Amino acid sequence: MREITIPISDDAVRSLKVGDSVNLSGIMITGRDTVHKWMSDTFIRKTRQPAGDDLDVYEALKPILDGGLIYHCGPVVAGLATKEYKFMAAGPTTSIREEPYQGEVMEHFNLKGVIGKGGMGPKTLAACQSVPGIYFHAIGGAASLIALTVQKVLGVYKLDFGVPEAMWVIDVKDFPVVVTMDAHGESLHEKVEASSKAVLEKLIS
Repeated sequence: MREITIPISDDAVRSLKVGDSVNLSGIMITGRDTVHKWMSDTFIRKTRQPAGDDLDVYEALKPILDGGLIYHCGPVVAGLATKEYKFMAAGPTTSIREEPYQGEVMEHFNLKGVIGKGGMGPKTLAACQSVPGIYFHAIGGAASLIALTVQKVLGVYKLDFGVPEAMWVIDVKDFPVVVTMDAHGESLHEKVEASSKAVLEKLIS
């Protein structure tokens, strides 16, 4: 089991290979569909003008995302009324929904990786090679156990998006993941899909 601290250096990223088991520790941000579209439309493709607190949030996020990670997660959070936030469940969200945006978000923010489930596509894999970065696969169905790795909720941005879609800034310790897409162009998800297709074609031939 590799121990990796966030922010992650380029050397650490390149040392990781598909199949490596990793414990992650440090500060990361959650982000799902609404967050990725907001980042892309407002600051990368610039198809909409910044409004409200957009620019302040962007400036606050940049140092956290530089060398950091986004976790595809819609958490269950206690303490909303008192702002004494605590993660009760923090399971991974299916990542492929972010494929239209993820590569450009990685490039723009120098994001060293994403965490989710189910893998991602060719655009994200290309970004993993160029940035460089990693796709870390988290354990689906272990939301309560993963929440135990969250030592503290440091803050939240864009809570108006809704609790699951907001950007929660969390400090984690020994967050367990497996590398399934690496900076060397390898994707376990592509290999599994190809082998499954070959088996299916053999069965129906």
